[in-house]
Amino acid sequence: MTVESTAARQPRRSAGTKSTAGKRTTAKKPPSTEPELVQLLTPEGKRVKNAEYDKYVAGITPEELRGLYRDMVLTRRFDAEATSLQRQGELGLWASLLGQEAAQIGSGRATREDDYVFPTYREHGVAWCRGVDPTNLLGMFRGVNNGGWDPNGNNFHLYTIVIGSQALHATGYAMGITKDGADSAVIAYFGDGASSQGDVSEAFNFAAVYNAPVVFFCQNNQWAISESNEKQTRVPLYQRAQGFGFPGVRVDGNDVLASLAVTRWALERARRGEGPALIEAWTYRMGAHTTSDDPTRYRHDDERQAWEAKDPILRLRRFLEDSNHADEGFFAELETESEALGKRVREAVRAMQDPDRFAIFENVYADGHALVDEERAQFAAYQASFADAEGV
Repeated sequence: MTVESTAARQPRRSAGTKSTAGKRTTAKKPPSTEPELVQLLTPEGKRVKNAEYDKYVAGITPEELRGLYRDMVLTRRFDAEATSLQRQGELGLWASLLGQEAAQIGSGRATREDDYVFPTYREHGVAWCRGVDPTNLLGMFRGVNNGGWDPNGNNFHLYTIVIGSQALHATGYAMGITKDGADSAVIAYFGDGASSQGDVSEAFNFAAVYNAPVVFFCQNNQWAISESNEKQTRVPLYQRAQGFGFPGVRVDGNDVLASLAVTRWALERARRGEGPALIEAWTYRMGAHTTSDDPTRYRHDDERQAWEAKDPILRLRRFLEDSNHADEGFFAELETESEALGKRVREAVRAMQDPDRFAIFENVYADGHALVDEERAQFAAYQASFADAEGV
């Protein structure tokens, strides 16, 4: 069962026409341009019922709702600080999640501790839910390490830069835990652009054939770098699952409750041995693809403004306030915590030590190699040339 978005449910003025028999009839409503999707919170912060998915959030407490809000606010603050650090030359690159907080926090909080997560390079909110220190996410973007955290420590894999390959990794891991007899599940994140990669289709097929306990979570943020959805697919992405023999569902990715509920549904059926599922989280990338991108070259301001009205954090705040689940003291305290997080992130990044420049030559071969030795010597001479220039 799906619930239309708010825009699709707005009443329209009906136009009356007379038939040839003199009877007045009502013209049909034009079809909605908004997609049908699972939604539990409207952009105005109003709770809507859903017979199929309400049960997955039926027991949620006011404290847990405040926790979801806190997760999104702090994740956004961290993301904003990382973007600023890149602009200041402290990071080489940054991929912002601005606008996608609900999809990530909702799905991330749906996972169990023993589940395993395979992210792309934008899942900062999911990393937060898995307990990864946000400062550890920045080492790779600063160029001081290749990841910065132990994937087995939080069951959260290292960021994957190669587009779509993590879907295959997740499927293989899910097939493995099935052979181990575990009742945990795996979730793989990717974007709408990655859905066009062959790796993703291969992962869908393997997962279906082997009934792997994996959830494919596609954050459809409307743009694959500069390519819009219209240039990527002729059918809604979630419908692709049908061709592989497993269910797909589209959820309002700016609704943290709906994202939580739908992901719980998918993970629970995977743990029961019912196989994979595809979730398409309908959301929007408010910022650039990465800090090297200029979205003003291919997007219009009115598109962004329309999505700003669907802001995931604002809608949950409205719900909390209308339901008397949070007061001004809570929001003020969270603002203080948010600023403290930004300060900690800045200090941590600037304190990161540069790596040993020659470490790249280590462990290439177990017993060493003449060519590697030659390249090391060439690199050493190149580095020494800078010292000579400074001494002149």
